[in-house]
Amino acid sequence: MDQNTPSPFKRLLTLCLGVLRPPAGRKRIAVAFLYGVVCHAIFAAAVIAMITAMFFGMSESLGRVPGTWAILANALLILQFPLMHSLLLSARGRRLLGYLAPAAYSGTLSTTTYAIVASVQLLALFALWTPSGIVWWRAEGTAFYVVCTFYASAWLLLIKASYDAGAEVQSGALGWMSLAQNIKPVFPDMPVTGLFRIIRQPIYVAFALTLWTVPVWTPDQLALAISLTAYCLAAPVLKERRFAQRYGERFARYQATVPYAVPALRKLPKHTDQP
Repeated sequence: MDQNTPSPFKRLLTLCLGVLRPPAGRKRIAVAFLYGVVCHAIFAAAVIAMITAMFFGMSESLGRVPGTWAILANALLILQFPLMHSLLLSARGRRLLGYLAPAAYSGTLSTTTYAIVASVQLLALFALWTPSGIVWWRAEGTAFYVVCTFYASAWLLLIKASYDAGAEVQSGALGWMSLAQNIKPVFPDMPVTGLFRIIRQPIYVAFALTLWTVPVWTPDQLALAISLTAYCLAAPVLKERRFAQRYGERFARYQATVPYAVPALRKLPKHTDQP
């Protein structure tokens, strides 16, 4: 990271403080705060649903699709997330996001509308899942506390990785906070600090870890873990293609020195992020 580049904390703090004294513009401010409230409310609901549903191995959820139709319904719930998530990162997807906000503000709000859609998808997946009713294994006694420690640690890693990548982008705050201040969204630079010093895809790896460290195992949890882990390993390939186009030689040097998803056992050459 360049010495002149602000730290993730300073960048986020500056963005948040700017919201407290936005320039005049009643309609713009109202739209910004409306999208902010909607975004963070759905985001919080999705995270709570994820943590809770997986804690119980997907055995406790609101879905009630009868019989074998439940298998199809659950499969569609799994597929809708990676397919739509990837689509919205494409040029066509960005155009679709433009329809989810007033035309004058859609560009600025793109990270917020993206986070809203992603949160709705996750909320649907974990809240509307139809449980099979089969429980293979449930941690008890000491094993319960050990597994819960791993589960909590995986979530803490995910939070840390999201922070290192840019919490304002991951949470959708960048869009509405920038609109409130009537400024162009400033995206974080290519992440190379924190967990990104160890592997190139810590967000996907941390999310995959949350899938496999649950205290209750069911056929539902296994199907979810296999499907989304496959996505977590494959999807970053497309992300890295975008990074290669955007950052060129900088990303090539980073890619050559930092592993993809598994930390290196030997000491790697020190990566220097110089333009």
